[in-house]
Amino acid sequence: MKQIAVIILNWNGVSLLEQFLPSVLAHSPEATIYVADNASTDASIDFIKTHYPTVQIILNAANYGFAQGYNTALEQVDAAIYALVNSDIEVTPNWLQPILDTFDKEPNTAIQQPKILDYKNKSYFEYAGAAGGFIDKYGYPYCRGRIFETVEQDFGQYNDSIEIAWASGACFFIRSAVYKELEGFDASFFAHQEEIDLCWRASNKGYTIKYNPYSVVYHVGGATLEQGSPQKTYLNFRNSLLMLTKNLPKQKLFSILLSRMVLDGIAGIHFIFKRQFVHFIAILKAHYSFYGMFYKMYSKRGSEQTEKYYHTKSIVYTYYIKCGKIFAKS
Repeated sequence: MKQIAVIILNWNGVSLLEQFLPSVLAHSPEATIYVADNASTDASIDFIKTHYPTVQIILNAANYGFAQGYNTALEQVDAAIYALVNSDIEVTPNWLQPILDTFDKEPNTAIQQPKILDYKNKSYFEYAGAAGGFIDKYGYPYCRGRIFETVEQDFGQYNDSIEIAWASGACFFIRSAVYKELEGFDASFFAHQEEIDLCWRASNKGYTIKYNPYSVVYHVGGATLEQGSPQKTYLNFRNSLLMLTKNLPKQKLFSILLSRMVLDGIAGIHFIFKRQFVHFIAILKAHYSFYGMFYKMYSKRGSEQTEKYYHTKSIVYTYYIKCGKIFAKS
């Protein structure tokens, strides 16, 4: 058994497998490679069997999305470290060794992410993860190297290995023992922000999450749901509220949820002024769905919540009012 398993979740992504699977195989001698397939109806499985017979295939019974898709697949993977990798990721030589070295040297580090750059513009960070994830007091996520729509160029300004609040699900390393202890991703999320929830739960248990700049990958992004998709808007707004309900310190829970709902309302009005009515409706649907799921999520709260869980009080205020559009000014 190899120490690390690379697991690529796939759904009707044969073109992405054709493009990116070769780099994973070429640069991952330390790992066993798996493709976990969410009941694809394209030629994905035939392609893998024909061209890459050494790749292990896990067949999920349906399209379970990101969260349950990985939860189901990982029941069949035996390794000390899981590397959960999107199918639209190009890896680079020696991308795994810095990750393994950190896990070996730091027993309390449970989760890591590499530097994630934009496949389409390789001198820039990529939206989904960049140089490590953070949240503000109200649960809005952002990254070193990417705040809302502002993405920074990589000049080496984030070439330090630091503790972060969350690691990107685009390329997510976790100790299998911790994954099992936390019972994996919350399948209620389906997709989007489930990795933030998992990292927050790990932090509440006392584990460390880190950004590792010595491992570099390139991410296409938006290959499953495009950035402007109303379904993406719905999932992001709903799942953020679910995450807050599960993980906020109890004394802050209801005041922050109320504040978030007001801020979400302002975001909805912003969409109306931009004539993006489908996104306004997506926010309404997100809130109605959240109301129906609140008690279920509240019952999942752990016995401990980290008091200082956020990096800055309000990234919305910093970004739009103070014009702090790069991480160094946030």
